[in-house]
Amino acid sequence: MDRMPNFFEALESFDSTQESFDSRYYKPAPDDWLLAVTDVESSTRAVEQGRYQLVNMAGAAGIAAVRNVCAGETIPFLFGGDGAVLLIPPAYGDDARTALAQTCAFALATYDLTLRAGAMTVGEIRRRGREVLVARYEPTPGNSFGVFLGGGVQLVEGAIKGRDASLASNAIAITATSGGDPDLSGLSCRWEPLRSVRGKMAAVIVSDAADLREAHDRILAIADPDGRSVKPVRLENLKHKWPPRTLLLEARAIGGRLPLALRVAKLAVETFIAWLMFSTGKRIGGFDPQRYTSEMTRNTDFSKHDDTLAMVLDCPSERIELIRAHLDERTARGELHYGIHVSDTALMTCLVQSASDYHHVHFIDGNDGGYTMAAREMKARIAARAGSKAETAVAPG
Repeated sequence: MDRMPNFFEALESFDSTQESFDSRYYKPAPDDWLLAVTDVESSTRAVEQGRYQLVNMAGAAGIAAVRNVCAGETIPFLFGGDGAVLLIPPAYGDDARTALAQTCAFALATYDLTLRAGAMTVGEIRRRGREVLVARYEPTPGNSFGVFLGGGVQLVEGAIKGRDASLASNAIAITATSGGDPDLSGLSCRWEPLRSVRGKMAAVIVSDAADLREAHDRILAIADPDGRSVKPVRLENLKHKWPPRTLLLEARAIGGRLPLALRVAKLAVETFIAWLMFSTGKRIGGFDPQRYTSEMTRNTDFSKHDDTLAMVLDCPSERIELIRAHLDERTARGELHYGIHVSDTALMTCLVQSASDYHHVHFIDGNDGGYTMAAREMKARIAARAGSKAETAVAPG
């Protein structure tokens, strides 16, 4: 007997990022579903120490762990560079909490990073005056991401970042009962950094815009007035080398009972076979590497929740400066807040459920800590503006 589709699986999907601003696609999540958020504490410091790949891995690890717990069901998730957002069916709530606690313990022990996690039921979020609306962005069949509205994500963020003491009980703590390694199978980062084809990679974050669709469309129009693609993943910058530079990193994420040396050896063989397939482009069995890489250019995340938008653009340097000038003007008028971080390359972290079935999604961030550094710039700009207003308010007149 076929399983009935869950709430998220039953949503009408869309395959264009522009449609994520269409309110008709958003539906209220059920009260008994669990909204979870993760965040790497002091991620800016880790990025400044050159550990941005680890920050991305920790941010994606929570998605891998919960998705594996919910195996067989499609759930909405959102990657944010140094953390993630997930919406979990009630049947998996307890197991998901355990998996997140295990992931936090893993990140601390393996990466020396403090990954914070928290979760609240949608019903509890509503009782606190916020909402959880969800839409389903599905760039290719079977490969979907969640996008969120309603303020629920910000509320759970408050629980893990200590903004509201009344929410502290919703933080997920590492305890003795959460022992064992999380199942992070499918999580990898085997591809080389994505070198910009058109100039530079710009990680852009925009928040508090009255019309986020208009802000998004205007940025894209400035990035490329000719309407060509500014997506950071292209066939020409997808490079697969062997052994992958992150071989040890992935071996540690696999976990399991095998000694690390044996995990590395096993993974070396697997990645060599994959390298041969992608290098030759020839089908092996029913797997078509050319189809897979073509889908990789589309199966990338688009990060949007509440009034915050995050995206990585590949565009000429002069266009990035025009984007910055445009956003500076709007910030000065009090219309929005923003941050930009520019680098030569972008990083891709992959979550592959089944390569043979072409179930694979890919998380993109600017290199050198793109989203994290863009967020730092945005926070500094907000603080400076608030300080300037305070000085104006107390100035003698």
